[in-house]
Amino acid sequence: MDARDLVRSVTVGGTRQGVRALRWAWRRRRADAVGLPRQRAERARTPGEAVGAEPCPGGGVVRFTRSVLLVRVTVTGAVFLGWDGAEPEPSYALAGPCPAPDERARLEPDKDGGWRLVSERVLVTVSRYGAVEVSTPGGALLRRDRPPRWWEGTGREGGAGGSSAAAGPRWLQRSELPADARFFGLGGRTDGPRLRDGTYRLWNTAPGPQGAASVTMPVLVSVADPGTLLVFHDNSFDGSVTVREGSEGLGSGHDRPARCEVRMAGGPLRYWVVAGAPSRVLHGWAALTGAPAVPPRWALGHQHAPGGDLDEERLRRVAEGFLAHGLPLRALHLGGAPRAGHRASTVDEARSPGPVRLSARLLGAGVRLVPAVEPAVRAEPGHPVFDSGRAADVFVREVRGRTVLGGAPSGDAVFPDFTDRRVRKWWAAQYGERLEQGFSGVWHTGNEPVSLCAFGDRTLPLSARHALEGRGGDHREAHNVYALAMAKAGYAGLLELRGERRPFVVSRAGWAGMQRYGGAGADAPVAGWAGLRAALSLVLGLGLCGVPYAGPDVAGGAEPPSPELLARALQLGAYLPLFRTGPAAFAQGDGPWECGAEVLEQVRAALAERERLVPYLMTLAQLAHRTGAPYVRPVWWQHPRDRRLRDCEDAFLLGDALLVAPVLEPGVRVRAVRLPAGRWYDTATGRSWDGPATVRLAAPLGRVPVLARAGAAVPVRGADGGTELEVWPPVPGRAGGGLYIPDPGEGWERPEAERFTVRGARGGAVVVEREGGGAVGLPVRVR
Repeated sequence: MDARDLVRSVTVGGTRQGVRALRWAWRRRRADAVGLPRQRAERARTPGEAVGAEPCPGGGVVRFTRSVLLVRVTVTGAVFLGWDGAEPEPSYALAGPCPAPDERARLEPDKDGGWRLVSERVLVTVSRYGAVEVSTPGGALLRRDRPPRWWEGTGREGGAGGSSAAAGPRWLQRSELPADARFFGLGGRTDGPRLRDGTYRLWNTAPGPQGAASVTMPVLVSVADPGTLLVFHDNSFDGSVTVREGSEGLGSGHDRPARCEVRMAGGPLRYWVVAGAPSRVLHGWAALTGAPAVPPRWALGHQHAPGGDLDEERLRRVAEGFLAHGLPLRALHLGGAPRAGHRASTVDEARSPGPVRLSARLLGAGVRLVPAVEPAVRAEPGHPVFDSGRAADVFVREVRGRTVLGGAPSGDAVFPDFTDRRVRKWWAAQYGERLEQGFSGVWHTGNEPVSLCAFGDRTLPLSARHALEGRGGDHREAHNVYALAMAKAGYAGLLELRGERRPFVVSRAGWAGMQRYGGAGADAPVAGWAGLRAALSLVLGLGLCGVPYAGPDVAGGAEPPSPELLARALQLGAYLPLFRTGPAAFAQGDGPWECGAEVLEQVRAALAERERLVPYLMTLAQLAHRTGAPYVRPVWWQHPRDRRLRDCEDAFLLGDALLVAPVLEPGVRVRAVRLPAGRWYDTATGRSWDGPATVRLAAPLGRVPVLARAGAAVPVRGADGGTELEVWPPVPGRAGGGLYIPDPGEGWERPEAERFTVRGARGGAVVVEREGGGAVGLPVRVR
């Protein structure tokens, strides 16, 4: 820390807050100086030469002179590889015990002293010196991992910033992929969805500048002609992934393979591989990490976070304003708690008897209240949550045994250790007060975890101690899974207190497996027009990492958007899984009725389209729970071999039936759209187009291009408020279809899926039949 850091801390947060940030940074530095011994020297190590193997059902162990490799194929089709004795468990990512091995797959000798493992979906080959190749059963290469490298310390001395023995050696793994491979994933990135050449850090950070990710995961998806491959490094330490796209040689030139490099500051070198078609890959990933939670029906509608000073009167005025102007509203979010701690409420308790009366009144109009909950608890004796937590000893401590004091705008704060099962149970019980007040769910924020600091990583001391489910460790390992463990505690609390209803938990940060407990919602990652691309990138990236219910604030940012930007942002948000408008969307006012008649009509049209699609979105939510397929999918989802589709980043599929082409730049009234194979109908004009092709479609300010697949039967909300099937004629001589899963309400019922077949008849008529026989059961409207 130097004078520049001091000036930066004061200028970022103001004099008073800057002094707090400086004090907090000094505490963190002192704690890490004691708790993080520095490695004085390091030596590199590689596996060496293979000396033998021990086959067993599902795989086996290959022994090298300086390391061992465990290879195992599970009954789900996923392949586990663990170096240096790393096992699949314990793991925060897995939904339960490791899947059973596939006893049909066995390790057998290969040429040149290597070994190979043949399974139904992949062929794994281990070379004599530790290189691992993953190929299709036919032998087409999907990925080749070079022998890994480790760096271990040979001596240590005191000092800040080094690595302790508990962290283990840092390691490096380099890989090669087909020359045509494209990269996706790594969590909720704002500079995607296709990951360009560069280095991406695996460290949860607060949303802000371009590229910052509050939901980061070591889940890399590659798409190439041989197939789609998902690789998950089950390691929560700080690290980075560097990708380099390849190029194919022209004429007699040689291909330059795509490359990937993974570096980790510690932890085990273990990873999972899932290969196949995109739908099969996400299904296998969900089988490993858990089925995505199904949100309540109201959570698929429009939600709004007014921001600013909220009291009972203003919340009532905002809700009634939406309803009076015919604007659908399903939830009001109470964000930005003025006091740190679980008990904090944005409803001013000094001026109202509490939100109970308000929530009952709004619930009658179909509007829920959702509070923001932060992990930071104000370190103030007399604060109920602080006193309860201190008595139960639930807060994170330093190496010397002192409670870690973090920074918060209102003063010092302490943080529960969610990696301890006992602490999660204590925290879950705190949600009882929220439910008694009438709240319908929770929005976790500041759970990266974020502490007040104007420079460096805004997190707890890296030397802070965590339980890590009894294994023990420090914050270097716990930082990335902290939000995941908090979401687990919140989900368990709501489930225990109100088990008859599906919990609503949305988290600003998270890690692999967070979909088991709810969705991912970020503050506006980027302001302005760039924020539209960032929003789409974030949702697509999270969907490919197994988190289908996600979305940032629409038209967020510090400054109110222009009318055109607001219109385009709402049009995009209407087709994203989580549709929430932030406080700046309506010029810091209570609602769009304060922004003029033109803006009001644009908002009304976007919200009406959202309400129309709710039955389809609920079907997609149920489908995601059963198959792992995201609601929002890249346009190459069904055609991964179409290379032009792989490079398309300005359009997406909503399910299999709709293709949405949002407008992401100012002044655009006509835009080009790349169509996948098949016939597509412009839902506004009814004109048909045959793909694969690039077409130009009108995009007036009042709407964006949306195309429907020929033969699709889409469940939508009809004019009478009921559900109907919107059917698009199939290609002559071919049949289409659709799927409808009824709304199970707020409970846990598992409704049967209703499948429909769409056929063309003589004279241009369209016939819709229910698979398995019986009446269709829904009104049918042929477009």
